[in-house]
Amino acid sequence: MHIAASTRSLWDLAFPAACLQIQELGFDKVEVWLNESFDQLKPSQVAADPESAAGLLKEASRVSPAAIFLESEVEIETFKGVVKFAKLLKVAQLTILASPKGTPFNTEIDRLRERNGICQHAGIRLSVLTKSGTLTEDPHTAVELCQSVKGMGITLDPSYYICRPGGYLEHDIVYPYVLHLHLRDTSPTELQVLGGLGDVDYNRIVAMLRQHNYVRNLSVDLLPKTMEGEERLREMRKLRLLLTSLM
Repeated sequence: MHIAASTRSLWDLAFPAACLQIQELGFDKVEVWLNESFDQLKPSQVAADPESAAGLLKEASRVSPAAIFLESEVEIETFKGVVKFAKLLKVAQLTILASPKGTPFNTEIDRLRERNGICQHAGIRLSVLTKSGTLTEDPHTAVELCQSVKGMGITLDPSYYICRPGGYLEHDIVYPYVLHLHLRDTSPTELQVLGGLGDVDYNRIVAMLRQHNYVRNLSVDLLPKTMEGEERLREMRKLRLLLTSLM
């Protein structure tokens, strides 16, 4: 297993500055975050000129791109541009959001099959993020999506199975389908808390991954507008050291 940091953790920095900061924090891998609502790196920008966007990372730091998180729903032509960007970076992992809760299952299957086909043609693994408010907020539905879209997997974010109405939701069923992880500490009432103050059981997560022969990446992924300044940097460094100790 390898430890990366998501540029989403440094949401208020320009993309090159975020990559350099991640390198200075001791990470050697980065997850590239694409979100149309933030200025860091927009999917439309990437799709319009994938070569220039890829060059930004290569010029900014020595960190290796490990994954891409496309957090905005985009038109299919923009999605193809993002896949081209991933291929230029030699990234084999792309995470997207599932459709909102209440979307007809067959409609979502059609959407995901189209995107998964584009990814498979480019040699890229597609996964859907486990997140409240989307179809994957129920782990059984998340698994059913993977079973219906051959080759697609799950990006596990355990925070959304901890901090939710009704309390902790058992989700061991998703582990055979996990292709990537987003990690931070979380309490039953707050999605983002300081490491050690939450309920994320990192030891158990790593043990479950090993049980399923997981050899891919885990991303330290702090949520935008939760931590800033030195507190944020300390938290990212602390999570890196903790996860490293468990490898």
